Amino acid sequence: MFTGLVEGMGRVVELIDEPAGLKLRIKPPAGIAEHEPHNEAVRLGDSIAINGCCLTVIEFAHDVWGFQAGTETLSRTNLGHLVVGADVNVERSLRLGDRLGGHLVQGHIDGTATVLRIEHQDEWTTMWFRTMPALTLQMVSKGSVAIDGVSLTLVEVADDSFSIALIPHTLKETTLGGRSVGDAVNIETDLVGKYVQRLMVGTTASAKSDRASRP
Repeated sequence: MFTGLVEGMGRVVELIDEPAGLKLRIKPPAGIAEHEPHNEAVRLGDSIAINGCCLTVIEFAHDVWGFQAGTETLSRTNLGHLVVGADVNVERSLRLGDRLGGHLVQGHIDGTATVLRIEHQDEWTTMWFRTMPALTLQMVSKGSVAIDGVSLTLVEVADDSFSIALIPHTLKETTLGGRSVGDAVNIETDLVGKYVQRLMVGTTASAKSDRASRP
């Protein structure tokens, strides 16, 4: 489980094609190594969110962490579009007792969205994204969404698009500051919204079934 509060940006140092997916080697954010001893920063088997996608640490050296992404992950996320030298958002999983400063994020990407337009007004930047209507059904204005692993508040939600407002700090400390129109980003909708939608669909289906079974 994650919060969507990115710890910093890592950098892709190697990409290795595998029969069933891709191996990624990433140089982690400098801040993690600076604030924690190396042997406490990460361990084999740890869950790390890379651009919001929960991956398992399969190897690590002093300055490189290794992960594997399967075909399902690559088909649902933007990880398959990464190139050596690309920056990625990095967040380690929560510990019990940590502050929940963003919102509950599973690291299970629902799909991708495309940057539709970028608007600047003083220090604020508004980004619009286009995505599948199935995902916007799980969004609500002033609700939460994770974009490339960053916990953000939705401003407007339309049938196939939505917007978020970004402060300078978020633009500086995450990959969103380098996004351009047409770029693909990972989307994870709010966990609570998914359960509410599933409950509503199930309730409606049950009501229809009851009416159909009545004489």
